[in-house]
Amino acid sequence: MALNNPSQSQTQRQRLQQERDSLEKAHALQSEKVAEIRKARIVETDPSRKFQFKQELQEEERSLEELADRLNAIEQQLQATDSSGLEADASIYIQRPPIEERCYRAIVQPGALIRIKAPQKMGKTLLLEKILDYARQHNYEVVKLDLKLADNSALTDLKTFLHWLCVNVSDSLNLEGKVDEYWQDNLGVNTSCTRYFQRYLLLNINTSLVFAIDNFELLFQYANIFAEFCQLLRSWYETAKQGDKMGKIWKKLRLIVVNSTEAYPTLDINRSPFNVGLAIELPEFNHKQIEEMAKLYELDQLLKGDGLSHLINLVGGHPYLVQEAFANLKSQDISLEELLILAPTEQGIFSYHLRQQLESLQDNFQLKKDYKRVIIANEPVQLNPEITFKLHSLGLVKIVRNDCISSCDLYRQYFLVRLD
Repeated sequence: MALNNPSQSQTQRQRLQQERDSLEKAHALQSEKVAEIRKARIVETDPSRKFQFKQELQEEERSLEELADRLNAIEQQLQATDSSGLEADASIYIQRPPIEERCYRAIVQPGALIRIKAPQKMGKTLLLEKILDYARQHNYEVVKLDLKLADNSALTDLKTFLHWLCVNVSDSLNLEGKVDEYWQDNLGVNTSCTRYFQRYLLLNINTSLVFAIDNFELLFQYANIFAEFCQLLRSWYETAKQGDKMGKIWKKLRLIVVNSTEAYPTLDINRSPFNVGLAIELPEFNHKQIEEMAKLYELDQLLKGDGLSHLINLVGGHPYLVQEAFANLKSQDISLEELLILAPTEQGIFSYHLRQQLESLQDNFQLKKDYKRVIIANEPVQLNPEITFKLHSLGLVKIVRNDCISSCDLYRQYFLVRLD
């Protein structure tokens, strides 16, 4: 093997990311164009011009939808390669009992709310897909909204965001978007959104609707949207508990919220969706689960000696790192000895992932400074709570009571020579 050549999985990721970046730019420009036409249509008083704007808007929205579909397809391919290193191994899934069974039991309950939380690349989206597949087996309608696909124009204010949300849910259900027909600004934006779901979306499906929101933490930085949207989700959850006609309608809705950190802005406990429903926090793989994955990858030789222990000492039970290692060992692109030696270097199979983590730290001086304290210390380090949760959401630290330790030796070795 030519060790200085990028691996198949890394090359594929880079190609997909370049394509995604190009599509994101096109999607952002198209979104701005659609937003401008919508504004022009609202203020236009001439019926003829208003009709022309409507026709133009429909055409441009179709183009926007096509871009969104292509972008979503790229994101799914990236998720598959990120989850397994090699696309052919994306089907391998290791259960972490009793988490899956608890989620399956919850999602069939009327008005359910499931909250999945874990650092990046811990398998949150894979678990979400398992739950959604289970819901499909019960003939439920399923809508997954990834907030990574929300560009800046959709996040300017609460009304714009909820419009974007309603349109996307309608599209996913193959229903005509009728937001303007049900929206009444004098009722308030949350009420208008609720009205659209209650009177249009939920009444036009004959089964339950599972509505999953992935990468929810992206809203944490938008204070003008976050608190009100959280109140909206909480109100839907509470309404489903009612025994009246309205409660019967909302019992059809089951919510899943997925986020990578709990460092969200302070919320009134009575208006928050983060203290109700089923809370799931994904742990790392234990030794038995890593052995199970090795068997699925047919790496029996790895299980016979000390190789598995050496690998675990390097990457811990981090699902992404373990699966990336197994995928490359399975493809025989690299030996275990080479993998262990080169892992914390730019020649190693984790180089792309490690550079991404490094970029996250370099963007924040305090984050970089405090993580350096963690990796040079011989005992747990107490950090500012906000810094602690940011590092934890990146998967760089484990929290031990109120203190932090490096989440694995791979990160410690790599960052020791790169953080000055």
